Amino acid sequence: MTVRIKICGFTRPEDALVAANLGADAIGLVFYDKSPRHVTIAQAQAIIAALPPFVSVVALFVNASREEVEQVLAQCAIDVLQFHGEESPAFCRSFQRPYLKAVRVQPGTDLQTLAAQYHDARGLLTDAFVEGAHGGTGKTFDWTLIPPQLSLPLILSGGLDEHNVVDAVARVSPAAVDVSSGVESGKGIKSPQRMASFIAAVRAVQKDISKKPGF
Repeated sequence: MTVRIKICGFTRPEDALVAANLGADAIGLVFYDKSPRHVTIAQAQAIIAALPPFVSVVALFVNASREEVEQVLAQCAIDVLQFHGEESPAFCRSFQRPYLKAVRVQPGTDLQTLAAQYHDARGLLTDAFVEGAHGGTGKTFDWTLIPPQLSLPLILSGGLDEHNVVDAVARVSPAAVDVSSGVESGKGIKSPQRMASFIAAVRAVQKDISKKPGF
């Protein structure tokens, strides 16, 4: 079992390079101007240029216009799109790029139905529901609301940090984990020490799980 690690909300090239060198599989760039981790196209270009090969770049949008998404795609080397608002399945797939659909989970959220609606997504990213916010809140949610078998790979997000990610991976068995505020020293400023601790924790728990009978 290999749990992929995405660290989101970079604003500085040096932080993204540290994350990549520590072993992060993907880095996320936020193109949402209401976020404290919002980056311009110029900032994004500088961050991407600093990365070594084979690190995926994920561009996060929240109810963006088609023009906004296309402008980013035209000027930045983006590997995966992440839609964190109320985007329709047709809109998400219309860019002919791999995409993730984020869902803010609360009681009554039907993840199975959403997975079927966004069936061609590379994964369903589950985040905490906080009124008026679209991620990066540092809040966890009730993981028991996630059904045991989804038709899409599960990416667990929402309030993860180096202290709770071991329990999260052991209980939920996600395909990937996504962290932002949980590895920061300030909004948009990543802590090398916290990123290292987070990645080490994920690697340690997946190693423990793989030793169990049946793996």
